[in-house]
Amino acid sequence: MAKTNGRVKKIYSKIDALSEKEGLKRPDVVIFKNAVEPHLDLSFFYVSGIECGMFEGGATVLHPDGTLDVVSSILEEESAKSGPGNYDLHVFSGGDESGELVGRLAGTPKTVGVNAQELTYKDFLWLRGICPKAEFVDVGRAVAMARMTKDDDEIALLRKAAVIASEVADEIPPLLSEGVKEYEVAAEINYMMQKKGASGAAFETIASFGAKSAEPHYTGGTNALKKHEFALFDFGALYRRYRSDITRTFVFGKAKKEHRKMYDVVLRAQEIGFEELAKADEGQTTGGVHRAVEEYINSTKFKGRFIHSTGHTIGLSIHDGGVLHPRFDVPLEEGMVFTNEPGVYIPGFGGVRIEDDVVVRKGSAEILTNAARELREI
Repeated sequence: MAKTNGRVKKIYSKIDALSEKEGLKRPDVVIFKNAVEPHLDLSFFYVSGIECGMFEGGATVLHPDGTLDVVSSILEEESAKSGPGNYDLHVFSGGDESGELVGRLAGTPKTVGVNAQELTYKDFLWLRGICPKAEFVDVGRAVAMARMTKDDDEIALLRKAAVIASEVADEIPPLLSEGVKEYEVAAEINYMMQKKGASGAAFETIASFGAKSAEPHYTGGTNALKKHEFALFDFGALYRRYRSDITRTFVFGKAKKEHRKMYDVVLRAQEIGFEELAKADEGQTTGGVHRAVEEYINSTKFKGRFIHSTGHTIGLSIHDGGVLHPRFDVPLEEGMVFTNEPGVYIPGFGGVRIEDDVVVRKGSAEILTNAARELREI
């Protein structure tokens, strides 16, 4: 008897919603296709729940009845067997076999749904060769909508990733000494995360000292730490494919008046973010959260120095499809997981960002990362 997969059913329900609202054609089958690393569709792992393996050249075939077929090379067979098992597994030995398998499992569809953003042109041609008479439709938005709200299993993995990152954040101060290089502290952070159970870093760890902390995505890493300057660290743990994202900003030596003013404003802005994220039952939106945070910062002397969105969704990807900003203005829903990361940046002086991971609950917000948030002078 075919196994029903809840995440497949969720994707088709989002497709149906877009069909009704926007006229998206409902596909007879949806296919996610992996190319070679780094061109892997994370939605392959979303629907399969497989935690180990790379699955280059693998595919998943999603059916409207909620069943799922996983097509894997023999190289990943044991990893596929270690998954939750809410799918039928089909193993191929050579490249030609994979096309035959996917074609047989897809049948003779009139319409095939694909996740266009994650599909290489080469694999699109491959799929078109398998289903030559089919019309292809992009169901990427429906997939993103399905992944936007996390189920209990996903939240448990995100929580563990957050615990690892939080523990490391609280262990950073002893790593800071005059003259230490940014890359040296970043390396220690990555090492500590893996010692605590992470499979790796969720993204390239950011360590920025002094004026470089005013660059939100700084990746230099060679500056030496000096007295009376900011030391900002933005990092996260990768745990069983799910990711955390945390930022803490310290002052090395005694904080100056400007350091304290900046930090106090950002800390209060983050508190406002938490308050707004707890208003899902009041109809708050992602754009509304950002507006509340931005309005507060702009009411201070740091008007115009908050230069990014208040946060983004996290999950299998570190930027998992949505942001806290008016350009992505959708109602908050229970199970959404966002970062809450306001910041203030002064070129030539430095920046402050405080970031935590938050699950939207009905009438509340659950903060997953729990490292100390108060200003710490090291």
